[in-house]
Amino acid sequence: MSHVQDVPEERSAFFIGADSDAVSEEEDHHQLILQKANALASENCLKEAIDWFSVAMRYGTVRPEHLSTFVDCILRNFKRKAAGPDSLSGQSRDVASCADDVFDCHNCHGFLGEPVTLDCGHTYCKRCLQRRLLSKCKLCSEAVSGKEKVNVILCGLLEKWFPDELKKSKTLCEVDELCRRSRYQEAVSLATDIIQCDPETTAAARLSRAEAYMALKLYRLALEDTEFSPESSCSAEALFRKAMVLHEMGQVDESLQVFLRCLAVDEDFPSAKRQVEKILCDLLSPADENVKVGLRETTQNTSPHLRSKTLVSDVKVQPQSPDQRQHQIRAASAHLHLDSQEKRWESVERPGLSRAHSLRMHGSSCGEEGLKRVCSAPQLGDEDKGSLLKRKLSVSDTEPCVVDSGSSKLKKQGVKGAKGSRQKAAKAKTSRSVPEDLLDPNDLECSLCMRLFYEPVTTPCGHTFCKNCLERCLDHMPQCPLCKESLKEYLACRKYRVTTVLDTLIKQYLRQEHAERTKTQVEETRELSDLTKNVPIFVCTMAYPTVPCPLHVFEPRYRLMIRRCMDTGTRQFGMCINDPQKGFADYGCMLTIRSVHFLPDGRSVVDTIGGKRFRVLTRGMKDGYSTADIEHLGDTRVEDSEELERLQELHDAVYEQARDWFQNLKIHFHNQILQHFGPMPEREADIQATPNGPACCWWLLAVLPIDPRYQLSVLSMTSLKERLVKIQHILTYLQSIPNN
Repeated sequence: MSHVQDVPEERSAFFIGADSDAVSEEEDHHQLILQKANALASENCLKEAIDWFSVAMRYGTVRPEHLSTFVDCILRNFKRKAAGPDSLSGQSRDVASCADDVFDCHNCHGFLGEPVTLDCGHTYCKRCLQRRLLSKCKLCSEAVSGKEKVNVILCGLLEKWFPDELKKSKTLCEVDELCRRSRYQEAVSLATDIIQCDPETTAAARLSRAEAYMALKLYRLALEDTEFSPESSCSAEALFRKAMVLHEMGQVDESLQVFLRCLAVDEDFPSAKRQVEKILCDLLSPADENVKVGLRETTQNTSPHLRSKTLVSDVKVQPQSPDQRQHQIRAASAHLHLDSQEKRWESVERPGLSRAHSLRMHGSSCGEEGLKRVCSAPQLGDEDKGSLLKRKLSVSDTEPCVVDSGSSKLKKQGVKGAKGSRQKAAKAKTSRSVPEDLLDPNDLECSLCMRLFYEPVTTPCGHTFCKNCLERCLDHMPQCPLCKESLKEYLACRKYRVTTVLDTLIKQYLRQEHAERTKTQVEETRELSDLTKNVPIFVCTMAYPTVPCPLHVFEPRYRLMIRRCMDTGTRQFGMCINDPQKGFADYGCMLTIRSVHFLPDGRSVVDTIGGKRFRVLTRGMKDGYSTADIEHLGDTRVEDSEELERLQELHDAVYEQARDWFQNLKIHFHNQILQHFGPMPEREADIQATPNGPACCWWLLAVLPIDPRYQLSVLSMTSLKERLVKIQHILTYLQSIPNN
């Protein structure tokens, strides 16, 4: 006989709704705890942040990436303690100073090998990018996308100039490829051959072999390869590889120390930071993932305002009804919201937990040791915690040391010894030079203009062109001119950064050719800068002095024209209306570019305003767009006082007539004019202050509904009196038409 009773549908829905609301409020509460923990970490309150993160982990799911701010906080404390004249950062700078060769990778400081140029224009070896050894450019801190391909031009040059070194570099990449394919024995064999044959590539080969040894669980051999020389203590990659081996051996304490040393050398080392986040997540996680702390106990142990000191491990979780859970959630959330309003968390009271209490909250012995390690921040002022940090992180007050474990002995490197080793390495490093007999300017020619590269830019597909040449090609289609790969994303970003390696090589080894190329470029720019000869003409619409003229530029020829106006610095071009016989009218107006907004597909919206009027003398053509030799126009000044007085009276009469006409327009037309041309200009005190006369005349000419040919005839006038009479006639005619 069944004892199950039917539950009414309304009651069932009520409990389902209550449970979903409770879950939602629990999630919000969990997010508030995480926010407070991150805020405390950002303020360098390490101990308090640990307490809040540990509570968040017992209350809900915390992923390793949530601990990014926490890792930064720990790293700041670690670096501050290790700081000194010969600190890790100083060692890093010493090593970086060795990489002065233009053919060196800025990350590993080895031969570029298969060079890859980033969007920022700086070049790294393919090995560093494949192994994800950097997330940002070391020179400009721009993010690395990881989609870039090998620089074709530079790779061909290195193969021609340094074939032996390139061969070694490719062999080293084969070792990494074998590791990726899990062929570790072959990787060890090939790496050993490289080490025996070529001492110069020992460092990179040993690190690759260490990875293979670790996969084969030969940890002692792997550690030996990561400690191949004193310089390995200031190599981020060597420290990372060593930390990975220690972690695989189960020595979490030591691996965490070495990961932090790796980040102290290179704080942007992505893989090391991810590993630290995972370790901390494991250390702070509860021992029993199935045990969930009740909301009441969670609040008691996180709130400094509550008197209860009941330990979480001593509390028995009782079943709760939906109403009870919601009541507790609201109470806890109210407290957290109150804390979140306090400025920068500086005045928040710290969770009032004893040290024993904190340790018990973290469950297992592994978690307790992890908490001791992590929360022993020296700036907290607790003497025993400071000494514990020194012991766990191997940071001495007097000298830096290399953390070692396993079969290796703890070796302290004296300051003088380490510095001397670095200086010796710097002296041993020889700068490469291009063989003179292999230097050919034709190898550095742009495939589009067939001239020496000027401002060489490398696309994501690996091909290089002059900046101007590439821009002109992208005006027509968003594809690479050579391989036809889509460059839509590259065009949308418009990051045409000069490839520094190629630019340096040209300036260093082809000085004379570069000087001639620069001279030609300067002459071309000077020619484009002349505002009376070969002036670019945009054949489109009527433009007037002082009147805005927004343009939508989509034709390739006008894209080029606008870009040249910007590059030369003139920011000006002529505007004329079309003429069926001559191509464009005899009179026009110069436009000044105020701003350009580029759209992702290469089109642009150009904001311009009218300047001087001009008359066309001769017509021409350049790269698809029209040009002209011009002479500027200006009004003839009136010197006679009586005549000037009559002119002023005419101007005032026309101005009042125009204002009446504008105010009496239908609201629809009135608003359209305001939107496109702005309000009517104010009356000017001196009507002959500029060669173009009062601005109100040009504003009226732009807004009046008259034929462009008639407007053109008024634009060409050099007599203010004649222009005012023409406008007066137009206004009189428009006002005589009934306003329907």
